Amino acid sequence: MPLTHATYCPVAYPVLADARLAGRRRNRPPRPEGLSYSFTLPGEPHCAATARTAVRSALYAHGLAPYTDLAELAATELMGTAVKLTPGRELYLSLRYRMGALRLVLWDQHPRHTNPDDVSVCAERRRGALWLLATMVGDCGGEWGTAEAEPPQRGVKSWAVLPCRSPGLGPGAQDWGGMRA
Repeated sequence: MPLTHATYCPVAYPVLADARLAGRRRNRPPRPEGLSYSFTLPGEPHCAATARTAVRSALYAHGLAPYTDLAELAATELMGTAVKLTPGRELYLSLRYRMGALRLVLWDQHPRHTNPDDVSVCAERRRGALWLLATMVGDCGGEWGTAEAEPPQRGVKSWAVLPCRSPGLGPGAQDWGGMRA
């Protein structure tokens, strides 16, 4: 028999009702503050398209469509660099909206170097490959970077933080390179 209405856990429902949370989110679209997605993707070049599609869908669903172009470009640059430096290994992409900014973080499985010279050469190569990301993030007043992932993660963590205005986007909204945001 098909389920025609939402059901609640009988133990949790009284707590939700007391907190006036039961049914509160019904028929309301997701809010930007709820944007919190993570994906594991194969480390293959074609997966950048999958990441772009997922980022676009998430931003549209949460009312952050004006930031789609920049977030897609950031995800593509992060993924492309990771695929080039660690081909064939899984990548983990995280997309969040926190404190007025979109935060994209990508972890790859780049092996740890033991030779300090190799560490600096590899880090410089990665920073150089992310020149377009650096330019774009700089133009919108954001931040980006790379670092060795801290345990329990392994590999390299790369990120981009893209500041956003509130989704109302009325007069005075930011202008990112000709795109009204």
